[in-house]
Amino acid sequence: MIKFLLWCILLVLCWPAALLALVLYPLVWLILVPFRLVGIAVDGVLELVRALILLPARILRGPSHA
Repeated sequence: MIKFLLWCILLVLCWPAALLALVLYPLVWLILVPFRLVGIAVDGVLELVRALILLPARILRGPSHA
């Protein structure tokens, strides 16, 4: 909703820039998709490494009584 309101303000202030943003937004989104996928993969690997490092401490701590 905030993006839409900002776009409306840009439309009032400078309509050519608003139309250009409207056209370029999907293209930029498509270009950034691979970077998002790499970010998800890196996050998964880092979580795996964190789990492996903390595994001995979790084993020594024993079962938790939640």
